[in-house]
Amino acid sequence: MELVGGWVLPVTWAVLGITIVVCGLRAARSERALDVGLIAASLLWVVAGAGANAAMLADGSTYTRFASGSPIPFVRDTWESLVVPHHHLFIGLLIAGEAVGGLLLLVPGRPREVGLVAFAVFNATLVVFAWAFAIWGVPMAVSLALLLRAERRRSAGLRSPRRRPSAGASSARHRSPRSRVPSP
Repeated sequence: MELVGGWVLPVTWAVLGITIVVCGLRAARSERALDVGLIAASLLWVVAGAGANAAMLADGSTYTRFASGSPIPFVRDTWESLVVPHHHLFIGLLIAGEAVGGLLLLVPGRPREVGLVAFAVFNATLVVFAWAFAIWGVPMAVSLALLLRAERRRSAGLRSPRRRPSAGASSARHRSPRSRVPSP
């Protein structure tokens, strides 16, 4: 299975993946990080997931040997005997799921939460195809769970904790009331 676009697709995955991880780690304190993380996740699955798989399917990729690194014989055998011969159906379903899930991330409320849960589970289960997927899947699943937690807090109307100003803050708003009273 050769990737369409050569180096562009892995670089896109890496940039969007790193963005999601960083934003996931910051989302509890920053609504901007939450929003950027959600957009990056949506782009990852709509463009680099569904779009790339659609291009590979159109290019004639058969996805053979994708599961060859699986530690589970059932996964290796089933992939080669069921998915590969019917890859248009199964990869077509994958493309539809990635596109719908990626678009759900753009819809606030329950749809976004469903999309985040689905993609967190999807990434966590990638290790059945090869242990190397843990390098991608574990940080991604954790980051998506952190985005989900921040989104639920936002949906519930809970404000993100604000950082306290440094001790040398010059704004009158941050000074104690005593420091605003002129001394005699």
